[in-house]
Amino acid sequence: MPPLPEIDSLSLRSQIAQMIVVRASGYLYDHQIQYPQWEIPSPKLSQLISEDGVGGVILVGGSAPEIYLRTQALQAQAQVPLLIAADVEEGVGQRFKGATYFPPPMALSAISPELSPKYAEAMGAIIAKESSAIGVNWVLAPVVDVNNNPANPVINVRAFGQKPEQVINLTTAFIQGASKYAVLTTAKHFPGHGDTSVDSHLHTPVLDHSRDRFEQVEFPPFRAAIAASVDAVMSAHVFVPNFDAHTISTLSHPTLTGLLRHELGFTGLIVTDALIMAGVSDRHSPEAVAVQAILAGADILLMPVDADRTINAIVEAVESGKITCDRLRLSLDRIWQAKAKIFNSDFNLTLQDVGTAESLKIAAEITTKSIQVHLPNPLQISTNLILVDDVLTCGEFLDSQVFQTGDRIIVDAHSIGAVCQGLDKTTPTLVQIFSRGNPFRGSAGMYEQIENLIKQLLRHNQLKAIALYGSPYNLDRLIPLLTDDIAWAFSYSQQAIAQQEVMQKLGLI
Repeated sequence: MPPLPEIDSLSLRSQIAQMIVVRASGYLYDHQIQYPQWEIPSPKLSQLISEDGVGGVILVGGSAPEIYLRTQALQAQAQVPLLIAADVEEGVGQRFKGATYFPPPMALSAISPELSPKYAEAMGAIIAKESSAIGVNWVLAPVVDVNNNPANPVINVRAFGQKPEQVINLTTAFIQGASKYAVLTTAKHFPGHGDTSVDSHLHTPVLDHSRDRFEQVEFPPFRAAIAASVDAVMSAHVFVPNFDAHTISTLSHPTLTGLLRHELGFTGLIVTDALIMAGVSDRHSPEAVAVQAILAGADILLMPVDADRTINAIVEAVESGKITCDRLRLSLDRIWQAKAKIFNSDFNLTLQDVGTAESLKIAAEITTKSIQVHLPNPLQISTNLILVDDVLTCGEFLDSQVFQTGDRIIVDAHSIGAVCQGLDKTTPTLVQIFSRGNPFRGSAGMYEQIENLIKQLLRHNQLKAIALYGSPYNLDRLIPLLTDDIAWAFSYSQQAIAQQEVMQKLGLI
């Protein structure tokens, strides 16, 4: 890998391109691209890296060995070593098969306060180690938002907890663990995305809170992350009128420079959240977004709608004097400092460091220790009704163990009405629900017809147990409907190990 060149040796266009991180598929071949509207095909990607000199790539999809090969190939094309990022909040295995896959971060808050920081530190270390081993050098985690809004559709269980103290402790531990390896960490989403009921992937959330409220709830975890030497802070596409009455936080100089840089004292990289998200892309042209984000204080523009137009717009803004050369240099110095941390290290990790028995054991312990169970009586089940978001994709995570109890029926929001009308109204029934908040879902809540189904089963005295995988807020909605004699179990994780553990604790396998 080539050494970092002197910044002044690069052309203006190449310097500006260093501020751009584009998205690509983690798969090796273009015919495997799953999101063509966002993932750049190989010929164009090669041009952006080798000719334009973009500063980084964010990868999604593929297996850990594929990413190992992919990152080597991408770095070989670059004249300046690349930042290679991934959203691995729940482990490298969340994005790349074969690596360690943790339950959502909120699971840690369900473990005793004596143990949870130790697990958070281990989680940070394992994510950093496995990322580095496959060539990913920028970990887009941890989420330091305080998820104190049960209706939050996008943060939800991605947060460490619902209280600032929980998030502070686990954030600090996670960053300390990750700092053992030569990767960048990222606190997100500033100034706070935990108390929103709108997904910024789809719309722009509004937070009408006062500065005092932010000081009490949203800011303390960011201050803790900065104190723990987090490398980057990601902006949120949220509108906070008390900080800036004119624009969203990603494009706000008072927010990114005034608050984050000057008042919180953050000296690392400021990166935008993905600029393809509707929370920002629906408001302005790609050119206007790029220029405004840099003027606001951003150093890295993540996933712009159009990389060429973005680079051209910034070049024009610098040449016209709208963005000064001094402002540009501040960002480049920060980028070079971050890259030096990564590429001046002497870690020699390999694929053998990915998905080790010890790492998998720690992930399994977090999963099992965070499971909750209420089992008043032994269960006899005839019907196993499994409710998922989409029956066409549920095969990716449903484990065969969940099918071993009773006659299985799998339904989603599209089929639940028709299927449930034909249910036998006498058989003892287990209902398994897979529902959590995920980006682009738009709603973290359970479908109304699922609650209606539960009530129907209760009326006919059929419901014997519920197993819920995903969001604890859905559990909070269901518990008041249940009588004490009905068993229930909850897991933050939807993975096979969680399904097996839940079924075992309910005595069904």
